[in-house]
Amino acid sequence: MGKNEYAIECRGITKRFGSKVLANDEVDLQLKYGEILALLGENGSGKTTLMNMLSGIYRPDAGEILVNGTEVFINSPVDSMRLGIGMIHQHFKLVDVFSAMDNIAIGTKGKREAPAKMREKINFISERFGLQIDPDKKIYDMSVSEKQTVEIMKVLYRGSDILILDEPTAVLTPQETERLFAILRKMRAEGKAIIIITHKLNEVMSISDRVAVLRKGKSVATVETAMTDELKLTELMVGHSVDLSIRRPETEKKEGVLRVEGLSVMGSDGTRALDDVSFTLRGGEILGVAGVAGSGQKELCETITGLLPYESGSIKLEEMELKGKSPFEILNLGVSISFVPEDRLGMGLVGSMGITDNMLLRTYYKTPGYFIDRKPAKAMADKLIDKLQILTPGTETPVRLLSGGNVQKVLLGREIEAAPKVLITAYAVRGLDINSSYAIYDLLNEQKEKGVAVLNVGEDLDVLLGLCDRIMVLCHGKVTGIVDAKTTTKEQLGLMMTGAMRDHRTETEAAHV
Repeated sequence: MGKNEYAIECRGITKRFGSKVLANDEVDLQLKYGEILALLGENGSGKTTLMNMLSGIYRPDAGEILVNGTEVFINSPVDSMRLGIGMIHQHFKLVDVFSAMDNIAIGTKGKREAPAKMREKINFISERFGLQIDPDKKIYDMSVSEKQTVEIMKVLYRGSDILILDEPTAVLTPQETERLFAILRKMRAEGKAIIIITHKLNEVMSISDRVAVLRKGKSVATVETAMTDELKLTELMVGHSVDLSIRRPETEKKEGVLRVEGLSVMGSDGTRALDDVSFTLRGGEILGVAGVAGSGQKELCETITGLLPYESGSIKLEEMELKGKSPFEILNLGVSISFVPEDRLGMGLVGSMGITDNMLLRTYYKTPGYFIDRKPAKAMADKLIDKLQILTPGTETPVRLLSGGNVQKVLLGREIEAAPKVLITAYAVRGLDINSSYAIYDLLNEQKEKGVAVLNVGEDLDVLLGLCDRIMVLCHGKVTGIVDAKTTTKEQLGLMMTGAMRDHRTETEAAHV
């Protein structure tokens, strides 16, 4: 039997969690063979829930799913794989100590094929779709782009004709993104059906054929990409028009709030995570940090805030040396960190506690006497819920029950409310929808206008260029440039991120471009 026009049809899909949360409300979705369909929606709109039903993690409470024109019941990921559906997750599901070929073999049906036959098949798929992969290379030796290629190879090796990619460009350079898009276009030309989930509207316009939009669990519209634009898509997602311009207010700079000189830090693998890093962070500015994942961004945040010791160099907050000080002492000096790791509940939030009690984690030690007054924390929680549009049944609902994006808003909002001298944000809008992202940009600019020194580690180069005053680029723990965001291009940043280009101006020169 030949292929139906539609690879997947979702008809009236409904999914509830308990009595209060209606994640999907009679959602309709159609995916054609030979097309790339972008799936858009705010946090909590039901995108992930819908995709989890297609990949066998959840089962719908109502509605039907058709694959190639036939109704199917997807009860597990094995069923999804058998139907030719492959999902490439944002956080890779790879075993670091295994080779690419071993990771590809994991989960394949039946007995593992002989190595020679596997290589032949891997090489055939690589040539067919333009993938570049070394079957014998260990995962821990690979770049982020190479790991993603292995994930794509895994689903193609299993014979998947339907691919779902969740935020595939989140940690890629512009050059790596273009290579990925070239691969996806070849897959489309070969008749594959592809769903791409992304918050980057410029990428939606570049790669997709159609766009499906969800809002508050409902299907809003499916439109031809050629017949729409970023403003119209944003309006469909949030229900009203949104100004997509990012503010970069001019402020009076206060010199030398935070000075880092010759900073070197050993990583957990015994290599240098940071190598002779020097920069000055001024009050009233946003200094962006760009780099391929694993270039030292995490270690930089953790070292400044006292979570990680450093072997050499100096970190000074208003001429006070921070070396040897505990995270608690540094916090009381006014250095606030909002770091959103892969496990969003693994850095400062307690998943079993509500928003109010998580607010208290930052202030409880200041309460005189033996009894804690929860009223200020409750007021702060209510304020953040309203200001950041955090979707939650209430301030006492455990944060582990919130969506990842809403957990992120709680964490960032709490740190901003602490009124720090230095605010360090790492991937502050990762996983957030367009409306929430712009609210975060406004919050960071508010801090800048108050004279706070903001260090903003980001992955979206367009945002870094629009929001930041200067951008420091890291590559393998080294600074390859500190540039003026107003006069630098995304392509130049991408080259510096890979070490193919260096900005040879001194930090002082770059500060006064």
